[in-house]
Amino acid sequence: MTGQRRLGLVAAGATLLSAAPLSAIFDTWTWLLQCILAVGLVAGAAVLTRSLRLPTWSQVTSMVLVLLLTLTWMFPSGSELLSLIPTPATFQHFGELFTAAGNDTRAYGVPVPDRDGLLFIATLGIGAVAIAVDLLTVVARRPALAGLPMLAIYSVPVAVYIDSVPVFPFIVGAIGYLWLLVADNVDRVRRFGRRFTGDGRDVDVWEPSPLAAAGRRLAVIGVAAAVLLPLIVPGLDTGLLNRLTQVGPGVGGGAGGNNGKINLFASLSGNLNQGQTVDFVKVRTDEPDPFYLRFGTADELSDKGFANRAPAGESVGRGFSDPRLNSTTGGGNFNQYRAEVEILNNFAQNLAPVYSTTIDLDGLKGNWLYDPNAQVVFSNRSTTKGQKYSFEYVRAKYTADQLRTAGPLPADSALRGQFTATPGDPKVKALVTRLIRGKDTEYDKIMALYEHFSRENGFGYSLRLADPDVGASAISSFLDNKSGYCQQYAAALAWMAREAGIPARVAFGFTRGSGRDGDAYVITNRNAHAWTEVFLNGFGWIPFDATPASAIVGSTRSEYAPDVDQTEAPSATATASAAPGATGSAAPGGANRPDRDVDAGGLDPAADAGASGGSTTGLLIAGLAALVLALLLVPALRRVLVRNRRHAATAPTPAPTTTAAATPGSFDVTVTTESARAREDAHAAWDELVDTMVDYRVMVDPTETPRHTAERLVREADLTGSPAADGATLLGHAEERARYARRPLQGEGLTAALTQVRKGVARTSTRRTRVTAVLLPPSVMLRWRMGLADLSGRWMTSFSRGRDILVRFSPRRLLANRTR
Repeated sequence: MTGQRRLGLVAAGATLLSAAPLSAIFDTWTWLLQCILAVGLVAGAAVLTRSLRLPTWSQVTSMVLVLLLTLTWMFPSGSELLSLIPTPATFQHFGELFTAAGNDTRAYGVPVPDRDGLLFIATLGIGAVAIAVDLLTVVARRPALAGLPMLAIYSVPVAVYIDSVPVFPFIVGAIGYLWLLVADNVDRVRRFGRRFTGDGRDVDVWEPSPLAAAGRRLAVIGVAAAVLLPLIVPGLDTGLLNRLTQVGPGVGGGAGGNNGKINLFASLSGNLNQGQTVDFVKVRTDEPDPFYLRFGTADELSDKGFANRAPAGESVGRGFSDPRLNSTTGGGNFNQYRAEVEILNNFAQNLAPVYSTTIDLDGLKGNWLYDPNAQVVFSNRSTTKGQKYSFEYVRAKYTADQLRTAGPLPADSALRGQFTATPGDPKVKALVTRLIRGKDTEYDKIMALYEHFSRENGFGYSLRLADPDVGASAISSFLDNKSGYCQQYAAALAWMAREAGIPARVAFGFTRGSGRDGDAYVITNRNAHAWTEVFLNGFGWIPFDATPASAIVGSTRSEYAPDVDQTEAPSATATASAAPGATGSAAPGGANRPDRDVDAGGLDPAADAGASGGSTTGLLIAGLAALVLALLLVPALRRVLVRNRRHAATAPTPAPTTTAAATPGSFDVTVTTESARAREDAHAAWDELVDTMVDYRVMVDPTETPRHTAERLVREADLTGSPAADGATLLGHAEERARYARRPLQGEGLTAALTQVRKGVARTSTRRTRVTAVLLPPSVMLRWRMGLADLSGRWMTSFSRGRDILVRFSPRRLLANRTR
């Protein structure tokens, strides 16, 4: 196989590896099978035309034509000739697939299902990249530029994902790119003929030259650094974003939230337990008694709790539905209000906080959509960070007598079937049956369930949950333990309402605020909250907040669902805090004040115990910082250990046989009878001196004698006339005697000499050199680099030997021998 055809196949393989990031976009692997087929056929067309030695233009034409035929066969319109040759209707069908792909990108969150439009775009894009990579690598011989179209593939998940992109697909794509560069380098070497070393030895094409080996090591180190550094260095923590939009289980730790879907149930306690209060949102409204800001719902129920589904809808520019015009939601007297929202930089997610029953929205930048079923504003590409927008909404004030007029939904209602489904729990069913016995209306049933979560029945607020019973559902466990926070209360009431045949779901958002900035409510991480919404026929989705009001910052209650823990039923105006700028006061005890501190009192003892536990975020950051510091100190520790070992070797022996003064300077030297030990001690001292010279940037010439090296050290380090000069002279003399004399020297003077030389060299060096010699000793780093180079050389030698063995047992040679 010629070099061009070989490079063409490598280019095709590298393109498929660079497509690995798309695995984070699709829910299945259909796209990969289609891309493998398309890229394989394109590469086959290129190999065929090059085998026939056709000109470049014909190679390009054949690849484009094969890609077109492949797309026609994979995504037919039904009017093709022989099911393969495209017609004008085929291209019209391709245009429809483009349009469908655009709609799917706005309607679906990642990972997306197998939609024809998205699969068509993926196959067409990967096929086009395969053609571009082939031309740049084989025709233009510029494989480095081929990384640009390959990088364009990786930009797709970067543009789609809100937070971070998976790391492993990037590693796979980088391996493909490096493979392409190595293959091109090998082909260039083959074109120049056989390689030889200076001594005439034949060198295999895969055996690296020193420059090529250094380049490969640098490339590997660069890719590893690009992948590992973002994982090691702590990044910015947006608090609620990282916790409310992370992938994970729902209530009880296992429901939903997989495959990249936003999980709204993820650990609200992490925000409520934070020691620092972080401002997220500022909201102004002309409603005197506003309810909670809202940005998501959870309506998928399993035995482990509720989980949210990915929202789907159309652009907010197409308008919102008005509940006043709907017979199933238009009950009550509605008033229209206007709100202005400012999202601070500390809060960034793809769900925009709005009040319920929004009818108009303006100023939200980016591609935002509205889900009319969940009543949420969301985006698959934009975030709320730094956004300023306003919206109109309507609110109806309901009384208990009005809500009692709501009748049950028809048995065949789709809404009833979707929002009353439960996994079935005998304990929960028995409790609900007992509580709603004798209740005739839907409202009376939900109120019987709502009033069950009272302090009188033993329920309390706590951020530290008790361990659930083995085999019990998450809600059943909470109903037994009777201790939890808003997540458990909201999910339990919603489950019990469904068990009673009333449609219910869990809503997520913020309480009205824990402080004020002029006429604006200031919403912080402490205001993260969850509550229950039930559907009453003729009135729509009605909120019920069963969490103890005294434990919630900025909590509010409605006239139809008062605080069950208050001794007297408050009025609607008394249970809610006044709007910003108003003079009214909150309910007795200050439980509903927006500016109430969560630690000001009123919580259960279990809640106080839960609040005392600090956030693990600080510990994690401290642990990572300690790990990084420990890794940085490894070279310094290694240097200290080596120095101590050498000093121990040069220590004086307990009982020397003879003593003599033998060297210039002020050091006493002991002559031992154990010549072998004496030489080892002298060599250890000399090795330490050489490493000291390397650490303090004094050149070491291996061709010099020890005496000349010591003299040059004294001269270049400016040690003349100091005790360090005598120590260097002693060490040089001891090394010479160890190498060439019959009776080497050893004694306590060697250790003292080493210490004084190191201090003298450090005293005459720059501060930067001294710091480097202590923290990152060049002698240690040099020894590690040489070790890695030797290890890499041994690996390459082993690989070359293995390759020679495989070539020696090639099946083609066996067949050739048979023909003979």
